[in-house]
Amino acid sequence: MRRGVVALLAVAGGAAVVGLWWPTAVVTGSGSALTTAVAELAGMIGSYLVCIQLLLIARVPWLERLIGLDRLIGWHKVVGTATLFLVLAHVGFMTLSQWIASGHGPIGAYLGLFSLYPDMLTATIGTAVVLLAGLLSAQALRRLLPYEVWYWTHVTTYVAIFLTFLHQISAGPVFVGHPFARGIWIAMYITTAACIFYWRVATPLMRFAEHRFEVVSVVPESARLTSVWIRSRRPELLAVRPGQFMLFRFLERGHLLSAHPYSISNVPADGLVRITVADLGDHSGRLRDLRPGTKVLLEGPFGGFVGRRRTGSVLLVAGGAGIGPIRGLAEQFARMGRSVVVIYRASRADELAFHAEFAGLPSIRVIPLIGRRDELGFDPLDAESLGYYVPDAAQREAFVCGPPAMIDKTADSLRALRVRRVQFEELSFA
Repeated sequence: MRRGVVALLAVAGGAAVVGLWWPTAVVTGSGSALTTAVAELAGMIGSYLVCIQLLLIARVPWLERLIGLDRLIGWHKVVGTATLFLVLAHVGFMTLSQWIASGHGPIGAYLGLFSLYPDMLTATIGTAVVLLAGLLSAQALRRLLPYEVWYWTHVTTYVAIFLTFLHQISAGPVFVGHPFARGIWIAMYITTAACIFYWRVATPLMRFAEHRFEVVSVVPESARLTSVWIRSRRPELLAVRPGQFMLFRFLERGHLLSAHPYSISNVPADGLVRITVADLGDHSGRLRDLRPGTKVLLEGPFGGFVGRRRTGSVLLVAGGAGIGPIRGLAEQFARMGRSVVVIYRASRADELAFHAEFAGLPSIRVIPLIGRRDELGFDPLDAESLGYYVPDAAQREAFVCGPPAMIDKTADSLRALRVRRVQFEELSFA
C-alpha cells in the first residue's frame, strides 16, 4: 500500500509536468509546430524522470525502509529505460520539426537547431553521455565490464545532467519568460542534488567521523577468496546484519576513486565486520594488498538478503564469492537453533573457504560440490542432485547466493523440488 502511494506521487508529479507544458504548447497548425510540441513534452517528462531516477538511488533512508533497496534499484532500471526512450524521442522530434520546416535532411536539420536554440552543444554532449551510460547498463554489456568502467560512466552522468539542464532553462519555451515555471524546475533539480549530496556524500563522511572505520586484518581464505576485517570505534552504532551488503571505499591509492558493494560475511560483533571477496582480476584482486590501519568510508547497510523467520530448517546454496553472505547467515541461523544445510559449489577444492570455521559450528552440515560440469558429467545443482543431497528441501527455507548462471540453475531446481520460500542474491555490481 505504501509503495503504491509512492508510485502515485510520482505519477502526480508527471501530471504536474504536463500541466506546466500545456499553456505554452502549440498543438495545432503546421506539422513542424506539432512535432516541436511533442518534442518539448518528451524532453520535460524525460527530465522529470531523470530526477526520479536519481532519487531512487540517493540512499534516502525512509524511502529504502519503505520500499527496499532491491526494489528501488529495479525501479531505477525501469525508469532509466523510459528516460532513454524519451530523450531519443525529444531529439528525434526536434530534428523532424526542423526537417519539415527547412526541407534539409536529418543531419542538416539537427545542425540547424544549433542556430535556433542556445546551449545546444552542451545539450548534445550531455545527451550523448546519458545515452552511453544507458547503453552500458544493458545487462549483456554490464556483465562484461569492469566495475570501474561502469561506475565512472555513471558518475559522469551527473555532469551530463547538469549540461542538459542548462539547455532546458535557456531554450525551453515553458521556462523562457515564465519565472514561476522556471523556479519550479530549478527547485526540482536543486532538491534532487541536495538529496544526493547529503545521503551519498555527507552522510558517509559523518559516519566515518563517528566510527573511524579501519582495516584490522586481511586474510587469504582460499585460492581466489580474501577476507578483509574492518573495525568500528562505535560498535553500539553499527547496525548491520549477516547477508546485507555495504559500499566500501578504502582510503588508499588504487581504491580511493570508487566505492564497491561487498556483502558482510560474519555475524558482526564487537564492532567488527568482515567482507569476503573473490579475485576477479580488477579492484577485487588488489584487496589482498590492503594494509592494517587503512581507513574506510562505508555506506549502508543495504539489501534484504536476511533471515526474518526465527524457526524452521534452512537450505543455503553458495557459489564462488557467494559463500561470504552464506557463511554469516549460516552462523546466525545456527545460533537460533535452526537446522542448517549449506550446499557449497566450487570448480576446484582449493577454491573452498572457511573449512575451520564451519568445522567449529557442528550444527551446520556443509556439502561441498566440487568439479566442473564437463568433468563430472552432470550438474550437481540440478533438481535430481539437490533432491538427493537434501531430501527434505521442500520443507526448508532457501537462500541462494552466487553468480547469475548458478542462481538461474538453482532457481529452476528449487522450483522443481517445490521449495516455496526462496531468497536470491546475485553477485553483480548493478
